[in-house]
Amino acid sequence: MQPPSRCPWTNNNPLMIDYHDKEWGVPVHDDYKHFEFIILDAFQAGLSWQTIINKRENFRKAFDGFDFEKIARYDEKEYLRLMNDSGIIRNRMKIQATIANAKAFNNIRKEYGSFDKYIWQFTKYQTIKNNWKTIGEVPARSRESDMMSKDLIRRGFKFVGSTICYAYMQAAGMVNDHLTECFRYHKVAL
Repeated sequence: MQPPSRCPWTNNNPLMIDYHDKEWGVPVHDDYKHFEFIILDAFQAGLSWQTIINKRENFRKAFDGFDFEKIARYDEKEYLRLMNDSGIIRNRMKIQATIANAKAFNNIRKEYGSFDKYIWQFTKYQTIKNNWKTIGEVPARSRESDMMSKDLIRRGFKFVGSTICYAYMQAAGMVNDHLTECFRYHKVAL
């Protein structure tokens, strides 16, 4: 039996394939999952997604299951613990940004009732369905990610440039960037 056609970025890595087949591009409406994807995409800046996926479970343990309420209360002791955790990316600015982002995330939840309600406004509360045939056609940013980035930065977020926001939109299913020949293209569109 022929294996299904997938987006080529999975690189035959079992963790990447699992992420691609079960999560990437599926619309997210859970605030904890939104926060996880924002944090992981911020840590990816300058690195490969494979590096992040390979350390994902370490990140989950180090950051209290991506509990934004707990992370918003992290103090110097927690920061130092994270800086000494060899299982994650030990980047001072990214760790500090994660703590700042948790605080800003909570502020948005207070204002909108949920982060989900806030974030989906950038795509008019629906998935943008693209029709890319090759990986070279997939953009690194969009008008929507530009607007999202500006607003998140205005609200105190760090490491949320337009390219990071676009990667987050792909992960959270706000945009369907599976290639048209990929078996997931029509499945996530449902």
